[in-house]
Amino acid sequence: MAASILFVIAEMAPLIKIGGLADVGGALPRALREMGLDVRVALPYYSSIETEAQKLGDAGTGEIWRTSVHGVPVYLVEHKPSFGRDNVYGYDDDLERFLVFSSELVAGADLLEWHPDVLHVNDWHPGFLTAHLLKGHAWAQSGRVTTIHNLAFTGPYDGGFASHDLAAVGHFSNAMALAIANSDVVTTVSPTYAHEILDGSHDESIGEFLRSMGSSFNGILNGLDGELFDPETDGSLAVNYTVETLDRRAQNKAALQNEVGLPIDQDVPLVGMVSRLFWQKGIDIAAGALDAVMQHRAAQVVILGQGDEENEGHAKELERRHPDQVAVRIGYDEALGQLIYGGCDIFLMPSRYEPCGVGQMIAMRYGAIPVVRRTGGLADSVSQYDASRDIGTGFIFDEATATATRMAVDSALDVYGDRDSWRRLQQRAMRQEFSWASTAAAYRDVYSEAIALSEKRSAEVKR
Repeated sequence: MAASILFVIAEMAPLIKIGGLADVGGALPRALREMGLDVRVALPYYSSIETEAQKLGDAGTGEIWRTSVHGVPVYLVEHKPSFGRDNVYGYDDDLERFLVFSSELVAGADLLEWHPDVLHVNDWHPGFLTAHLLKGHAWAQSGRVTTIHNLAFTGPYDGGFASHDLAAVGHFSNAMALAIANSDVVTTVSPTYAHEILDGSHDESIGEFLRSMGSSFNGILNGLDGELFDPETDGSLAVNYTVETLDRRAQNKAALQNEVGLPIDQDVPLVGMVSRLFWQKGIDIAAGALDAVMQHRAAQVVILGQGDEENEGHAKELERRHPDQVAVRIGYDEALGQLIYGGCDIFLMPSRYEPCGVGQMIAMRYGAIPVVRRTGGLADSVSQYDASRDIGTGFIFDEATATATRMAVDSALDVYGDRDSWRRLQQRAMRQEFSWASTAAAYRDVYSEAIALSEKRSAEVKR
């Protein structure tokens, strides 16, 4: 299928990155273009973006610029009162800011001199886009796809905001619901998260609407950039290695222990966490579990991340209780994070919910065995280890409790003691395929469906 796609998103690596959304914005459009689709990206022109760009012209009260990232054309929507600020998110007027982004993009459509067959909206930030597409607009008949990256963030608004001159806004309570209602097809970032959304545990009103969409709502697992995350070439590691040279990995464990001030000991299993320290990620669950583990067996722990005061406190308290076994680093340190992936034996993710997750994929690629809760993309990317059949890539538990987490960590530690079994487990994990190409292939089918549904929608309007 040769189609043109406008991929609308709030972040795109490497131009601007706050979280995993940016990784999708940078990787998926590139993979789609490699498949022959004419995919272009649109996002706000934040003041922190540093790139050479060509001004296309004025749009509404802003301007449209064009640049490119790894061969992907990118349209930057500039509106200095809204996006000429220090931060990307976190302002009281975020709703108004992203409403402006959508309205300016629609107003500047002619400047692109290009017509998208599909508008692909990602998360709530561009959720107002299709509500601006009045009958007769050049994009009004384009197929419409919305991807839910995290239903914990929906862009809620009240009646005062709904009074904006945008008729469709008033019928909904948040920007995500507005985007979904105006879409032909809706996706989310893993099959299991799609099921979790449908059961209404995250947002019953959205779950009810999605259930009515039938097969036009589905989950597609995100991919992993195999070039960016590669232990054979990663410059943050002390020593590079492959699945065939896995013995070399031990030098990274020693380097990590030395870096964070833990005793250098290859025989002691090392548990790693690289995470935002918030309630969603279950750092309180992890702290309780690891505290119990270290009271009855030898183990070390390295935690890297930052978040709210309460959850950072859980990590610091664990370090205080076990100063010779636990090292906590509060903050963002990309190099140390990569060394943790390349040096720890076990990678822990006890998330209360995880739409997709990338940490478990990176960990497996680097030979760190994931211990994860059965939720979202964690359930879809990690398979349970079975010693009797010598299969599986990690350890999975169901309950979001310290007890369930401790039991899973203990199971992993038991297998760690059998070095031959552990080595085979590492090799299976490293050989897992999480290519963006398979994700892109699934989206190619989604776009075909959206185009067919938009043609049907257009025919019904004409009648």
